[in-house]
Amino acid sequence: MKKLVTFAAILTLGIPVIAQSADELKVKITKDISSITVMHNGKETTIQRNQNKDNTVNPAFAKTSRPCPPFCIQPMTLAPGVETIGEVEMLGYLKRVSEGDKNLMVIDSRTPDWVKRGTIPGSVNIPWTLLNMGKSDPITIAETVEQNFNGKQDTDDKWNFSNAKTLVMFCNGMWCGQSPNNIKSLLKLGYPADKIKWYRGGMQNWEILGLTTVK
Repeated sequence: MKKLVTFAAILTLGIPVIAQSADELKVKITKDISSITVMHNGKETTIQRNQNKDNTVNPAFAKTSRPCPPFCIQPMTLAPGVETIGEVEMLGYLKRVSEGDKNLMVIDSRTPDWVKRGTIPGSVNIPWTLLNMGKSDPITIAETVEQNFNGKQDTDDKWNFSNAKTLVMFCNGMWCGQSPNNIKSLLKLGYPADKIKWYRGGMQNWEILGLTTVK
């Protein structure tokens, strides 16, 4: 039997979620949430935790000592006004996107070679290289912002973000600079900080918690 619960009980998003009973899943996401269903590339995908209690973390995210730089530990607060979120909040945003919220995007900021190995269901890939002036160009950056985020560039090259989408960004984890790079690039353009959310744990924490990924 299934029951209806809301994220409002644990956060302020107020998103209705269908949760399976404890008899169906022994390893839940929270006490009240067993799984959620989202849309990924036009198909329904169920996000839940791995039910094998002997499961271990994906070897790609088992390394503890990557060279810094470039793989330096990121601060908890990336920039003033940018909210850092966790897994439960991420699930709420994914559910909103899946239910048709056009003013919201969940973005995998990694390069495509990383995304092919697995990503969070319901996210879209906008690599950090598209928005970085050192890796891209002003025309590509402008097209990316206008076509994806509802930003509008005036004739004097100033940006209007009054109708900008709320963006939830992630990359490989707390040691990864790809989503921070995307976020900082947007802030330089004047993107509203309060419309940017950062899942600092990224794929590292997502994998450690045994949550569903898709290739």
